[in-house]
Amino acid sequence: MKQPEIDYRAVFQALPGAVALLTPQLFFADVNKEWLRVVNRSRERVIGHYMPDDYADTPNHPNAAVARNIGESLRRVARTGRAEIMELQRFDPTGITVRPRTVEARFWSITNIPVPDADGRVAMLLHRVADVTELIQARAVALSLQEAMLPAPRAIGHHPVAVRYRPAVRALEVGGDWYDLVDLPGDRLGVAVGDVVGHGLSAATVMGQLRSALSAASRSCGGPARALEILELYADSVVGAENTTVASALIDWETRHITYSSAGHPPPALLRSDGTVEFLDRATDPPLGARLDRGPWAQATVPFTEGAFLVLYTDGLIERRNEDIDTGLSRLAASLARHRGTQAEAGDLADALLADLLPSTGLGDDTALVIVPL
Repeated sequence: MKQPEIDYRAVFQALPGAVALLTPQLFFADVNKEWLRVVNRSRERVIGHYMPDDYADTPNHPNAAVARNIGESLRRVARTGRAEIMELQRFDPTGITVRPRTVEARFWSITNIPVPDADGRVAMLLHRVADVTELIQARAVALSLQEAMLPAPRAIGHHPVAVRYRPAVRALEVGGDWYDLVDLPGDRLGVAVGDVVGHGLSAATVMGQLRSALSAASRSCGGPARALEILELYADSVVGAENTTVASALIDWETRHITYSSAGHPPPALLRSDGTVEFLDRATDPPLGARLDRGPWAQATVPFTEGAFLVLYTDGLIERRNEDIDTGLSRLAASLARHRGTQAEAGDLADALLADLLPSTGLGDDTALVIVPL
């Protein structure tokens, strides 16, 4: 059968999104119709135009910095021959027509791809723009909902607990990470962190329900294990709650003991006053809804001395793609031990951990961190 002749120009024009083809020197060689619509220009004004000239006469324009970012990315791609997906870029709508009556800023996801010649050298640059404003707005709503459902950082009695929450910067949807602090009678504190599977408004909604249920159970059930047992029963009726992980601990300053229980969550870390680190991993069951035996949850108790810190966190702090979780735990332990002598305050220690452990390229997953000075 004879292969059909392919009209590559027609294919280029039909590509989804706004697509431009540039020379390695950043001159426009071709653009599709969607590109012309998005930038609101005629083809004659674009073809042969030098991209860095955009906003050259108005360097203080809000979009001038974006144009510089794009130019720098394209030059790197031309030099290295490696494709780049840029961080999201925020565009001012002035002079740009995306859709009728649109006046709010737009967010664009930009991909720059090298096109090699027969000898493998970069001959052209494919520059694709996708409008992701609606996704970003949806993520902002979910993030606002999530933040509204989390307790505000505050001192519990005379214990200045430090909490930090960092959303994933590359993901377009918020996750279901949470933390909770429960002031209990006597000099006691209940503290928990959890992680709902999934992203977006549904995960944030499930997170809010589970956090509230665990908070109530922790106030009335007499210990972390019983509280998780009650939470699992409640989670059975919540769509999307299955496989949620939770770590729950009860700190008692009168007896100087920590009682803890975990539902498939990374183990809390106890940073002792001598700088040694112990992971509290002797009371771990599967995530919510994943246990075959619905008997009592495992629970363990460990003593502590003054000057120690209890650290609870979600997996965004330690897990990395294609890396064993033990590597991440070792990295956390080393960072805790390294900063024990220099960070006397819980907040300082929290900031030092985030600076050490979060990737400079941005988070691939949300991260919640709670540090309690003991």
